[in-house]
Amino acid sequence: MEKATRKKKLGGYPAVGVMLSVTLALFVIGLFGLLMLYSKKLEQQIRQNIRMQVYLKSNLTNAQRLQIENKLLALPYISQEAGEKITFVSKDEAAKKFIAETGEDFTKFIGENPLRDAYLITIDPDYHTKEKMDSIKTGIQKMTGVFQVYYVEGVIEAVNENVTKIGLFLAGLIVILLITVVLLINNTLRIALFSQRFLIRSMQLVGATSWFIQRPFLFRAAGYGFVGGLVAGGLLWLLSDYAQGKIIDLRTLHNPDDFLKLILLILILGVVITVASTLASIHKYLRMSLDELY
Repeated sequence: MEKATRKKKLGGYPAVGVMLSVTLALFVIGLFGLLMLYSKKLEQQIRQNIRMQVYLKSNLTNAQRLQIENKLLALPYISQEAGEKITFVSKDEAAKKFIAETGEDFTKFIGENPLRDAYLITIDPDYHTKEKMDSIKTGIQKMTGVFQVYYVEGVIEAVNENVTKIGLFLAGLIVILLITVVLLINNTLRIALFSQRFLIRSMQLVGATSWFIQRPFLFRAAGYGFVGGLVAGGLLWLLSDYAQGKIIDLRTLHNPDDFLKLILLILILGVVITVASTLASIHKYLRMSLDELY
């Protein structure tokens, strides 16, 4: 009985190990990319909640109050992204809120409402430094009809400090992971192509051009990278959806547009890394002598 022999096909190296390595590597990169997106969104929400309080002088007419509001809206450092750039809180509203929170009606003891009408303004994040905020505070305080301007200085400094630390940490981690992923995929493809080294040399010896030899390997590598990125993106979507179901607050941090951009980036990374690694490995085998191949 004649034993059947299996012929090697050019570019036909094992797919399972390569696909698994590529998918897992891209999934890890995507996971930390998603973490960066969430941290960025959380930072934006925190900054939007940092509001400067502009207290008005007593006995202002409605026209005078609206004039101050228009001046505030015209300021260049008022945030253009926040849903409510400026919010007016009357002294009666402030008193009702205070009484509801504390359960004590201070107006009965004092005989009047000592609170003041106020505007809560959201400052653009580009101005969230102590020097700029102090300058803004001084400028607004000089407006006619403004009694006092206040903001929590410690919050601005704490946010800036923590955002810088977290940003540097995540950026460093992403760089390390990216290098690790490139090395992992590169080594996986080199091992997979090792079994094809003699076939590559045989094609070279019979006069095949470099592009003819490289083409099937590169096309297959691009396919592996694309499918690996697609699977990694699908796993990332499932994990994100599951996490949002368990942690409701994550839904406010999830931006579908940014998530789709992340998936696209993973797909591009998968194709670029696998193709580049395959190209480097084939060039290596094409330049090797016969003795080195053994």
